[in-house]
Order: sequence, then structure tokens, then C-alpha cells
Amino acid sequence: MAERRSGNVQASNGKATGAGTAYTIDLNSFSKRLNKLYSHWNEHKSDLWGSVDVIAIATPPASEDLRYLKSSALSTWLLGYEFPETIMVFMKKQLHFLCSQKKASLLGVLKTSAKEAVGVDVVIHVKAKTDDGSTQMDAIFHAIQAQSIPTIGYLAKEAPEGKLLDTWSEKLKNSSIGLSDMTNWLSDLFSIKDSIELTNVKKAAFLTASVMKNVVVPNLENVIDEEKKVTHSSLMDDTEKAIVDPTKAKVRLRAENVDICYPPIFQSGGKFDLRPSAASNDDYLHYDPPSVIICAIGSRYNSYCSNLARTFLIDANALQSNAYGVLLKAHEAAISALRPGNKISDVYQAALSVVEKDAPELVTKLTKSAGTGIGLEFRESGLSINAKNDRVLKQGMVFNVSLGFQNLQSSENNPKNQDFSLLLADTIIIGEKPEVVTSLSSKAVKDIAYSFNEEGDDNEGEERPKAKAESHGPETLSKTTLRSDNQEISKEELRRQHQAELARQKNEETARRLAGGGSAAGDNHGASKTSSDLIAYKNVNDVPPPRDCMIQIDQKNEAILLPIYGSLVPFHVGTVRTVTSQQDTNRTCYIRIIFNVPGTAFNPHDANSLKFQGSIYLKEVSFRSKDPRHISEVVQGIKTLRRQVVARESERAERATLVTQEKLQLAGNKFKPIKLFGLWIRPPFGGRGRKLSGTLEAHVNGFRYSTSRPDERVDIMYGNIKHAFFQPVENEMITLIHFHLHNHIMVGTKKTKDVQFYVEVMDVVQTLGSGKRSAYDPDEIEEEQRERDRKNKVNMDFQSFVNRVNDLWGQPQFSGLDLEFDQPLRELGFHGVPYKSSAFIVPTSSCLVELIETPFLVITLAEIEIVNLERVGLGQKNFDLTIVFKDFKRDVLRIDSIPSTSIDGIKEWLDTTDIKYYESRLNLNWRQILKTITDDPQSFIDDGGWEFLNMEASDSDSEHSEESDQGYEPSDVQSESESSSDSDIESLVESEDDEEDDSEEESAEEEGKTWEELEREASNADREKGDESDSEEERKRRKTKAFGKGRPPPPGSRASGGSAAKRPLPRSRPFSGSSSVKRPKNK
Repeated sequence: MAERRSGNVQASNGKATGAGTAYTIDLNSFSKRLNKLYSHWNEHKSDLWGSVDVIAIATPPASEDLRYLKSSALSTWLLGYEFPETIMVFMKKQLHFLCSQKKASLLGVLKTSAKEAVGVDVVIHVKAKTDDGSTQMDAIFHAIQAQSIPTIGYLAKEAPEGKLLDTWSEKLKNSSIGLSDMTNWLSDLFSIKDSIELTNVKKAAFLTASVMKNVVVPNLENVIDEEKKVTHSSLMDDTEKAIVDPTKAKVRLRAENVDICYPPIFQSGGKFDLRPSAASNDDYLHYDPPSVIICAIGSRYNSYCSNLARTFLIDANALQSNAYGVLLKAHEAAISALRPGNKISDVYQAALSVVEKDAPELVTKLTKSAGTGIGLEFRESGLSINAKNDRVLKQGMVFNVSLGFQNLQSSENNPKNQDFSLLLADTIIIGEKPEVVTSLSSKAVKDIAYSFNEEGDDNEGEERPKAKAESHGPETLSKTTLRSDNQEISKEELRRQHQAELARQKNEETARRLAGGGSAAGDNHGASKTSSDLIAYKNVNDVPPPRDCMIQIDQKNEAILLPIYGSLVPFHVGTVRTVTSQQDTNRTCYIRIIFNVPGTAFNPHDANSLKFQGSIYLKEVSFRSKDPRHISEVVQGIKTLRRQVVARESERAERATLVTQEKLQLAGNKFKPIKLFGLWIRPPFGGRGRKLSGTLEAHVNGFRYSTSRPDERVDIMYGNIKHAFFQPVENEMITLIHFHLHNHIMVGTKKTKDVQFYVEVMDVVQTLGSGKRSAYDPDEIEEEQRERDRKNKVNMDFQSFVNRVNDLWGQPQFSGLDLEFDQPLRELGFHGVPYKSSAFIVPTSSCLVELIETPFLVITLAEIEIVNLERVGLGQKNFDLTIVFKDFKRDVLRIDSIPSTSIDGIKEWLDTTDIKYYESRLNLNWRQILKTITDDPQSFIDDGGWEFLNMEASDSDSEHSEESDQGYEPSDVQSESESSSDSDIESLVESEDDEEDDSEEESAEEEGKTWEELEREASNADREKGDESDSEEERKRRKTKAFGKGRPPPPGSRASGGSAAKRPLPRSRPFSGSSSVKRPKNK
């Protein structure tokens, strides 16, 4: 760290090469900034630069102390490095450097660039190591005095350090040349940052916010939760280590490029100092309620500073909560006023107006300044945000907006809780609208206010209002952690108590909803679909003339012509259900066509059957042929044509059900659209052409994604967005933005509620060489560095887009939409199988999502009724998580194969989000359970609601069943009565996947029997005659099928031959007192 502070920091352009002191200066950046300096000097010579003819800058020797000097800032800004013990003298025609031989070798490359940029000659004066440079200084003064009546501008406030600067200062003062202080002039030069400088500020701000979010907040929560005694200085040291080693904050920046702006500040216990020069003392962190903790941290990247301060409230009282609310509103008002053209004083006045309106008694407690400009210096002189500064704000300026209330007092008995202060600070870049580059660290009340007191734990008998924002349902992921002041209670016991209270609330809520005829009524399974009129030919004359008496396919009219009694009879291909072919041993081919017939079990009466009542329908027809090739062509042709028609009709039906959306209003003259380039979309557009990346634009009332093809365009209205997610790359290959919508939209030909835009930050396929590569291979190291740089760049581009859109959504006209990008909390994630493949599922503040694998998983926590953890215990390595929704018409969602090691984390997360969960040892048949509830809701309510799932409550009911095990002896042969009773028990615990598979098989069958059915009947007939034995292998296969495909029977079940085969399974009924719900028999 000392090396970074002593001037050996890598340049902002990152072009340092080799090791040690081998550096290169970015000549392009030097030329631009030298030109900017001379242009600013010439343009403002009389008003800002004091009509000086010469600028003399002397940088002090290297130091391990943290300090901000204008001379060092100019050196870093112009040359990319801080050159200690170097004198720079700028004149109209010459630029002089006085330095050591080592520095002179680096500065020699500037001669050509300086001449081309501003037409000055670079003159380098080299002094010996032991020399004080007097001779070289005389040469410089001789060049200065050659000008007519020169005036030298210098930094009067910087005291000389070292032998070289002492000599220079003495010669400067003893000369007859006029002197003028130019401290404020350089501040104006540095105030507007270019793109490289802004990038450095953003990286510094990202590091600062990441340290606060990923290091400081978890550390504080852990200390308070476990009631540790930790000093402020200890927290300061841990935080400083995280800044100088960015990997600890999950940030991939080079450690040699970063440093602290100041030692991190932690304050609590009534001792607060809101000045930037404050320090963390050795007192213990005080968190006894109601208490306040202030944390301020700042980091530098390539010498560019950023700052962030947050106040954390612990069981805040009314005064603390109200004061923080006013401060937060005033802070946001100050940020909103940072716009080009406004005066700096307007920013402070905006904050002051909020305090005067909402809490006039706190006006005297408001800090006299709302921050300063920030950049190479932590506090840029001349850019202080106060009521007297009339400087005009310009685009490209960067500010540290720091606002607070100091020396507030509350009426608490504990002296450490009586005095408190509040502080908020963020780093802001002025653009067309202010950009909060430290927004990764939230300052919302719900994220900084903690409640640790249990009900009735207040010894004083007074009821303290909780500062923690009340969560509206489970939408807010609370960070609340409970503890008891009187006795130590395990987390499991606290969780059990909280779950018991949730069970009572959930049963009351469900009872009210069912009694009111809410979403629990009805059943959407088996809803009939109406089809449009299927007409092959409108007129007999349209039927094509027969060529041969053989099956023909009319592609144009979407019909097939079948020879029946010597005539070709047309059928629309939409009436065909299945078509199959088979060849026997005599090389005779058969083709079998099964039609859709109204009125059967899986084809309810549709519009056609009602329209043509009394008509006779053809169920199936078979043909025989000696030409296998023709039969194959016919079958393939019918299937292809049918697939095209079904796809077209399906798309037409989907479009008919779409909700009409408002028209997108393009940005136009109101503001430039916020853009993000080079994105891919999921689901992708259709078509056979090469896929193209596109651009996502944020307009007045919605997003538009488009590629270079005119037909590839998607509009997403803000009002249709239910949830928005931003997931930066970490262990995946993509960075993504995901929108979950209220109503479906069409993306190409696909109807979807989920639209995702992503960028691949790393190559999914890696070329493997034949030889083993060394870990120190320069090419390998360079490739890894490129990957890291690309990931950081993509993440920052996405983060910038998200921040700007969040600012847009924060405007008053969008307040009713309650939109904000949510970010998955990876530390709470777990692996599971929501659909067909394993995925990493992560919670957010309002949802449970999986956004990498398709189909996407987005579950709104507010829509969850209960969660049932199934297959828990019995030595299982994994378990299943079943989500029951408040809308009982929806099928439950089950996430399979979650590792048992994740169960405690999932329970903790469910408990903190106020979601009631139950546990069961087996999978339940939820379709039948929900049907029973909706058929008789009153019985469900009377029998205790969801408490039939309570494993602990049901243990006492199952004690008597253990007696039946005593007389049981395992046997390989079981009677039919035993099998039937087992099947009744299994009806509630079979997999829903089995039901779905069975229903799919049944839906594919018709009254007409397939070849497989005919063969199965023949086999059964042979078995009845005794030609085949019911083998042990066949019995095991049937038993395995009863427990669901691909899933072994649970331990202790009949299929496993365990001793518990006769024992009634826990919770084998939907709720106490009701009749058992049996699974419908397969056809």
C-alpha cells in the first residue's frame, strides 16, 4: 500500500509494462490533456489564471501518508503517474522538467508529442542524485526572465518538502518575478472529466459499493446477530483489507490499481463526527437498541476517488426513523438537482427545502455542506456544495454528495443511545441526468433498518416502533435476525415459533379467501378447446380430379384424399389425430389413420359437433399396400402437413388471446433513449437465417429491442413488466437482463411471458491443445486477463444501463408501477430440478428465479400459499420442494432433487420471507388434494386448514400404527387385498410426473387401438392361459412403476420389502376427518 501512495501507482491508461519501475506514458492521452491545459490557460488567462505567463509546479518526495496535493494531481492527470521530486515549468513556447536521470529517460518521449499538440519544446534538466539542482534551476529562471515582465503561477498552499523543493522555493521567492497562487485555477481544469477519467471513477465506485454490500454489511450483521464484541478499529482494518484486495469483495480489479481514499470510518455509541477527517476509535461497536451505526468508505482506482456512506438503524425509535426518512428524501433531492446548467448552490437549497418542509426542527442540525467535487483529489477546492457557491454545473463533473444530521438527541436511558447522527453519501456523475455510480449499495429503509427485539422483550414496558419497513406480504426479503436479551434460544427454536405464528395467519387468510369464493374455486384441468371450422373444399368442383385410386395429399388446400369404395373422399388434415404405418413379414404395408372424433373422453364437444349435430363421424381407416416407399411418403407427407397446420392454428390462437398493449412512445425530443448494444434475445426470433445481435432501448413508456432486420423487433411496455432482473456474470457464461411480464407478448412466432436479453462474456467452447500448457504461459495469462477485462466491462455496461433505467422508473409518472431491477442473491441459492434438468435456483427480494436454463423459472413470492418440503429425512441425500400457489387453479410447482445440505438455508430463507413451510416424508398427490379442498372448502377450514401437513402434529396419530408392525413378516408373495390397500395408500404419495405421463399417454390414445395395444392384449390372453409366468422381474417392474418413472420407491415402502409395508403412511389424507383422495386409475 505504501508503494501505491508513494507515487508508483500504475497509470490510468494501464500501459505500465514489465516489473519494478518500467513504465510507459500514454502519448495520446498526454497530447489531449496538454492541449486542454494550454487551451484553458489561454481562454481564461485573465479571469481564472490571474494573467500568469508561467506555470511552475513542484511535486514533493514520495510519502507513505495519505494526502491529496494539487501538484501530484497535475502530474498524474498529465503524465499518468505521480513523478515525485520533479519540477515542471510551463511557458508559452517551452515546457521544462527538472528531475533525476531515471525520470528523464521516461520523459524524453514527450518531445515530439508536445510539439505537435501545442507547439512547445520540451527541455529536460537532469540533476545528480546528491545535487540540489541549483544550476539547473538557474537555467530555468534564465528562460523565464527572457519573457517580458513575466508572472509565475505557483501553488502557494503547498509547503516545500525535501532539499530540491526547499531550494526551488527559496529561489522563487528571492527572484524579482511576480508570483500568483493558482490553486483554484487547477480545480477548474480538473473539474470536467473525460471518458477515461469517468471510467476510472466508475470502477472505483463499483469497488466501494461492492465492499459495502459484500463485506461491511455481512460483517455488521454477523457481529450483531452473534452479539460479538468488535471494535471500530477492527472493522476498519477488515474493510481496508477488502478494498486493497478486491477479490474479497467479489470484484475483479487488479490490486495494484486500487487503494483507499481514507481509512474506513465506523462510528456508534453516541460518538459521531461527520467530517471527512474523522477516524474510527477503539470503542466497541454499540448495537443495543435503539442505536445508530455510521459507516463511510472510499476507494481509489488509478488514483481516482469515490465515496460512500451509509447509516444503519438498529430497532430505531420514532425520532431516528423519521429523521432518516427526511434525510433520505433530502439526499435524493440534492442528487436530482445535479444537472447541467444549475448552480451548485441550487443543490444545497434543494436538500434544505425538503428539511424545511418536512422537519423544520432539524434545519439547524443539517450539515452546512452537501459534499464536494471528487476526482484525483478527494475534495476538489472550489466545488463545495453549499449555499454560497454559484458555480455552474457542467456535464462530466463528479460529486461526492454527502449530507447528514449531526448532534441529534433522543430521550433514552442508555447514555450511548441519547446522542446520535445520521449520514448518507454517494458518488454522482453529472450527465443529462445524474448517475449514481454507488447505487449498488442500497440506502432504502428496508435495507438499512434492522429489528432484533422479540415481542414482549421490552423491559421498560414501552412500545418502540420498529424502523424496519413493514413488508407487504412476502415481497420484501427481510434481513431481520432475531435474538433474545433474556436467554439464548437456538435459531431452530425461533424458526419453529415463527412458523407456528405463520401457520395461524396463513389458515386465517386461506379461510377468508375460500369463504369469499376467491381464486380457490373451480378447476382448470380438462378445459375444452374450441376449434375453428375446418373446410378442405368449399365446392365440389374444387376437388382435384382423381389420377389413381390411391391416397393423395393436396398441399394447397391442406387436405388428404382417401380412396373409399372406389372414390376419393377429401378430409381436412386438421381432422387427423394420428397416422401410423407398419410392415408385416410378407412385405405387406399397412397405414392406419385415426381421426378426431367429438364427444369422446379426450375430445369434448366443440363448435363443429354442435353445428353438425346428428352427423356420422369416421373414427379410423386402414389401408394395405405392396409399395412400402409410397406408404412411407404418404405418412411423412401427412405428418408434415398436419404439423404446419397445427403450428399455424396454434400461433393464430395464441395471438387471439394476447392483451392489447399501448403503443410505444419513442424518446424523440424529450430525452435520448437509454441504449445497450450487442444483445441476444431469448426466446430467439424464428427463421432459418443467421441470428443477429440487437440493441435494447429504453423509451418514454417501454423498451424496444431490434436487430438490423426490419421484422425482428420486440416492444415491452413498462406497464406490462411484472418483475425485472439484472444478473451479472459470476459462475455462468452470460450477463443478462430479464423481464417477467403480466401478459403474454409475441417474440417472433412464440408467445411468452419471459423475455431475456444477454451477452456471452466468455467462449462456451474452449480449444484443447495436444500439449499441456504451463500455468505461467504468457499467452494463457494474457487470455485470462482479456476474459476478466471483458467480464468487468460487460458487467459495468449492464450496471450503468440498469442504474439509468432505475432512475427513469423513479420519476413520478412511474410511481404506480413499482418497478426496479432486482438482483439474485447468489449466497441463498441452491441446486434443484424445476423442470427436466438440474439448475441453480436463487431467490431475489420478491421472487425465486432461475434465469440461465430454459424454460425460465420465475415465481412471485407474494403468490405462494405454502411450501411443502417432501422426501425429508430417512437418510435421503436430497429432497423435493413443492410450492402451492394462492390460486388453487394453478398446478403446484415441484423442484426435485435438492441436496439435503441446502435444507437449513432454505428453511431460514422461507422463514425470513414469512412463508409457511411444512415437511413430509413422501411426495403428495397435490392435484387430488387441491381438488378435495376446492370441492369442500368448509370441511378443509373446519379440520384445521393446512395443519394436516404438520409432521409433528401427525406423529401422535400414527403411534398406534406401530403395533401392527409387530406381527408382520416379510414375504415375496402378497395377496391381492394387500396390493389393493397399498395402492390406496400410495395414491396420495405418487409423483405428479407419473400422472402427467399417464395423462399424456391417455391423450395420445383413442377408442381405436394401436398395434401395441393389440399385441399387449394377445400377451395378456396368453398369460391367462398359463403360457407365460408372472416372473419376479415383471412384478418388480410393476412395483417400480407405481412410484413414478425414474424415481426409486421410498425406504420402508412395499416395493422395497421393508418392515413398514403395513404401517399407514403419515398424512395419507388431505386433512383430518376427510375421506382419502385416491388417484384415478389408469385406463
